[in-house]
Amino acid sequence: MFENLLESLKIFTELSISPKLSKSLKGNLSPFLFVIKPMSKILLYNPKSAVAKHRIPNSLMNIAASIDGMYEWVIVDGNREEHPYEKLKSYLNTGEFKYIGFTVMPGPQAKQAIPFSKKIKEEFPDTIMIWGGYFPTNHYKVVLNSGYVDFVINGPGDHAFPQLIDALEYNKPYHLIKNIIYKSSDSIIKNGKEDLIEQDDLPPLPYNKLNELYSVNKYLGKTYLGNKTLAYHSSIGCPFTCSFCAVVPTYEARWKAKSAHHVYNDIKYIKDKWGADAIEFHDNNFFVSEKRIVEFSKLIKPEKMNWWGMARIDTMHKFKDESLSLIREAGCKIIFFGAESGNDKVLHQLDKGGTQTGEQIIHFAERLKKFDIIPEYSFVLGTPAPTPEEVMAQIDFDINFIKKVKSVNPKTEIVLYTYSPVPAEGSELYKEVLASGFEYPKKLEDWISPQWERFDLRKNPLTPWLTQEMIDKIRNFETVLNGYYPTVSDIRLNDKKRKLMKLIAGLRYKINFYQYPYEIKLLQRMWKYRQPEIQGF
Repeated sequence: MFENLLESLKIFTELSISPKLSKSLKGNLSPFLFVIKPMSKILLYNPKSAVAKHRIPNSLMNIAASIDGMYEWVIVDGNREEHPYEKLKSYLNTGEFKYIGFTVMPGPQAKQAIPFSKKIKEEFPDTIMIWGGYFPTNHYKVVLNSGYVDFVINGPGDHAFPQLIDALEYNKPYHLIKNIIYKSSDSIIKNGKEDLIEQDDLPPLPYNKLNELYSVNKYLGKTYLGNKTLAYHSSIGCPFTCSFCAVVPTYEARWKAKSAHHVYNDIKYIKDKWGADAIEFHDNNFFVSEKRIVEFSKLIKPEKMNWWGMARIDTMHKFKDESLSLIREAGCKIIFFGAESGNDKVLHQLDKGGTQTGEQIIHFAERLKKFDIIPEYSFVLGTPAPTPEEVMAQIDFDINFIKKVKSVNPKTEIVLYTYSPVPAEGSELYKEVLASGFEYPKKLEDWISPQWERFDLRKNPLTPWLTQEMIDKIRNFETVLNGYYPTVSDIRLNDKKRKLMKLIAGLRYKINFYQYPYEIKLLQRMWKYRQPEIQGF
């Protein structure tokens, strides 16, 4: 009998066990525990994305929740580390971390993720490198062809990531695991998409474990909304298919949300434990369901927390007046809307969908005044057109349209982007973009060049149909606009500075003279003026 037990243990040593299983076995097999090989650990990395006001790395927290109790994991936050690569290396040097997952947004995060991933593969070649996020989802070919990223999570990783780790850990096939993309020989294999998961069924985020690594208090920054602002995701996806939006290839017009009670309970927990007093909802479209928002507003109202979220104009324009009034009473101060353009033809070109029109954009900005909710409208200028004259005419049209919006509701916040192509396969706009001669970088390392980083921030699109004169016109108008109407979200800008900047920019704004606004740029540079689309609130 003893020989049979030893033979069983010999077989058992070839397996890996989870921390939970290890604990349950200690009482029965403690004399033999030394022969058990521990499971590989998982390192999760959040590349640096901002210089201040760091948010909880929610995407990685979802992944951590999906493997918690099955695998040991650690998060390294590039926003919170002075020497992040050395921190990563200190874990990898232990030999215990076989898998490393990066969440990668385009722009600043790619700037750190690309060289770090390459260096890790050179120094630790047996490490399995897994990327997730909008950048690898939209540009998986250049990512996988780099030679140092092994897998891409194509969309939500709540099921895909633990299933992939299990397959790799136990040497099982992964060709049927949904939401993953990988290389096999010289071919790229893109597995099928998984149906969106019911969000209430997901495990709770491991805030307490995060707090052991990085103080949660330091993720609750001072913003326009409050002194301790929480970043939170209550839903995934969006039910629309705008051809300029990076969300569309990931979620394909699908949306799933946590229930109002679930959202409230999560926020109440953070408020009670760490003192959060405001919320930024980072959902792609927080206000899809009026019923859910009304229910949440009733729940959160007694907590006296300010909050912000993103929405569509045509969706919220259908909300009842009593719903909008309740939303404001419940603490909603400002809502981000993708206005995109006042030209109905351009809205159609952008596949905006729904019922949004230029007239509706104006009317809704005016409507929100009586509820004291600030509309934050973003516009996309510089869309392609058959001739340069038509491109310039469209830019002029939207500049004048933005001034109309400001005339009906001066509190409307304006965010300006230049159109940057998104690889929305099959869309007419993307076909038009490719026909113009536009090309993405062929090598992953090229994405971190200065011009492509600006592209990712939608400030310098590198598109063939935009001339330097056009780009200058957009940027100069933006400077004058921000001078005459400084954003309310820059909490460091006092009343005296606002009045002086408005005075200096006033004449330019009124007579439509936007060229060479050096005096305004000087003030903005001196006072470190914050643009919310780049630096957040």
